[in-house]
Amino acid sequence: MADKYVVGVDFGTLSGRALVVRVRDGAELGTAVCEYRHGVIERELPATGATLPPDWALQDPEDYLEVLRVAVPAAVRAAGIDPDEIIGIATDFTACTVLPTTPDGTPLCRLPQYAGRPHAYPKLWKHHAAQPQADRVTAVAHERGEPWIACYGGRVSSEWEFAKGLQLLEEDPEIYAATARFIEAADWIVWQLCGQETRNVCTAGYKGLHQDGVWPSPEYLSALNPGFADFVEKLAYPLSPLGGRAGGLTEQAARWTGLRPGIAVAVGNVDAHVTAPAAQAVGDGQMLAVMGTSTCHVMNADRLAEVPGMCGVVDGGILHGRWGYEAGQSAVGDIFAWFVETALPGRYRDEAAALGMDPHTYLSELAGRQRVGEHGLLALDWLGGNRSVLVDHDLSGVLVGLTLATRPEDIYRALLEATAFGTRTIIESFETAGISVRGLTVAGGLVKNRVLMQIYADVTRLPLSVLGSEQGCALGSAIHAAVAAGAYPDVAAASAVMGRVDRDAYLPDPARADAYDALYAEYRALHDHFGRGGSEVLHRLRRIRNSARIEVTTV
Repeated sequence: MADKYVVGVDFGTLSGRALVVRVRDGAELGTAVCEYRHGVIERELPATGATLPPDWALQDPEDYLEVLRVAVPAAVRAAGIDPDEIIGIATDFTACTVLPTTPDGTPLCRLPQYAGRPHAYPKLWKHHAAQPQADRVTAVAHERGEPWIACYGGRVSSEWEFAKGLQLLEEDPEIYAATARFIEAADWIVWQLCGQETRNVCTAGYKGLHQDGVWPSPEYLSALNPGFADFVEKLAYPLSPLGGRAGGLTEQAARWTGLRPGIAVAVGNVDAHVTAPAAQAVGDGQMLAVMGTSTCHVMNADRLAEVPGMCGVVDGGILHGRWGYEAGQSAVGDIFAWFVETALPGRYRDEAAALGMDPHTYLSELAGRQRVGEHGLLALDWLGGNRSVLVDHDLSGVLVGLTLATRPEDIYRALLEATAFGTRTIIESFETAGISVRGLTVAGGLVKNRVLMQIYADVTRLPLSVLGSEQGCALGSAIHAAVAAGAYPDVAAASAVMGRVDRDAYLPDPARADAYDALYAEYRALHDHFGRGGSEVLHRLRRIRNSARIEVTTV
C-alpha cells in the first residue's frame, strides 16, 4: 500500500509554517515558512498611519491566507511527494487571537468602511490593552459567585475573548454592533479551508470561559455592561472535539494550497496544546512548556482542581477524556530579544560576528561560564506582564543588583534565570493545588539554547525532556490531521507512533540546584512584594507612561 501523508500548518506570531509528515511513522519530509507581511501591528495602523494606543497588538488576516498560498505548496514541493497522496490538513494558531467578522466570515477590516478602525482587525494574543476590562470581568464574576471563575484560577486575562470583546464594545460600539461573529483565528482559518463554521473545545474552554457545557449567562454579561448581554451570540456555535473532522477542503482552498479538494480538514487547535501529542507529553503529570516569544505550560490530569492563577482547566482541552490544564508566561523569548535589540553594545555584536555566532549564542556562552549567583543580579520576568500566576498584564519587569561592574552577559543570564523562576512558580502552584508535576518536557525555538535548558533543569529540580522535532506545533497539527482523516482512532494512538521526544535530555545538578534555591527565595520575595500588593509602584508607573503616551498622540 502506498504511503499517505498529512500537512500541519502552524500559525505563529510572526510567520506561518507548513510541514508535510508521513502518516505511518511521523517522518517529516518537507517544510516551508511564510513571514507575515504586516507582522505584528503595534505602533500604527497600516491603512491610515494612525498611531495605536499603548499595549495594542493587531494583525492582518490576509497574512494568514498568504501562508496557505505560499508555505503549503512550498512544503509539498520540498517533500517531493505527489499532492494526491495527502489525506488531511490541520492547523494550529496563537490564542487568544480573535477577530470580528460578518455572518459569512468576512473580517470587518476587509470592508472599506472599517479599514481605518483598529477594532475591526484581529487582536493578537499579546494585545494587552483590555486589562481594565479583564479586571472587571474578574471582579463581577466573584461578586456574583460565578462558578466558572474557579476553573481559571480565580482571574480572567486581558488576552482572552471576554476582555477583548468588552473593550470592543466600550471603545467602538459601531464595530461591536457590526460584529456577527467574534471568532478565534484558530477557527476562522478552518472556516476558510473547509467552508464550514466550527468552534473547537480548546479555545472555547481556555479563552472563551465555556465550562460544563455552558457560556457565561446574559445576566452576568449585563452586569458588566448592559450592551454586552448579546456577546455570547457572537461566540456560540456547537463545539467540536480535537482531532475531529471539520469538513472537506473546498475547491478554493485546494487552489490556494495545491492539495486535492475534499481531503480532511481537522478542527482548529492552539499552538501549545497541539504540541503535547507531538512531544508524547499526554500522560497525567507530564507538563509541556512550549517556549518561544512566550511560554505556554500545558498538562493533563485525571481530576479537576483549582490552581490559583492558571489559565484554565478544560475537559478534553488537550486530550479527550482528560482534564487539560494551562498556565503560561507572557514574555520569554521576547525578553531575550528585547535585550539584544535595545541594550547590547556594538562591541559584543562584533565579537559574536568574529566568532561566527549570533548575539544570543555568544551571550549564552559567556553566561554559561558563570557560577550560580556570580553576577549578583535578580530579575522579575514581567516585561510583557504576568500571565501566571498573578494574571496581571499591567505589571512590568524589574532588575536589581546592578553595579558599575555589571556586564551584558550578567544581565542576560539574570533574564534567562528569571524566566526559569517564573516557570518554577507555576509548577509550585500546581503542586500546592494537589496536581503533581512529575516531569517537564520542553518544546519551541528556545530548546536550542543548551545553557537555558540546563538552567531550567537546575531551577526546577526536574529532568528535562526535549521534543525531538524542530517543528513541534506543525507536527502536532499533522498528528491531528491524521486522526481527522481516519488513519488513527484517536490522538493518543497517533501520538505514540508519530510523536517524538528525547527523554531526560537535561538533568539537574544538585549543587547548582541548591544555589538556585537561595536565589529563588529572593525571587519569590520580589514577586510577592511587587505582584501581591506590597508596592503598587509598577502599576503607577504604567499609568504615568500610558497617560504620557496618550497626551503625545493627541497633541
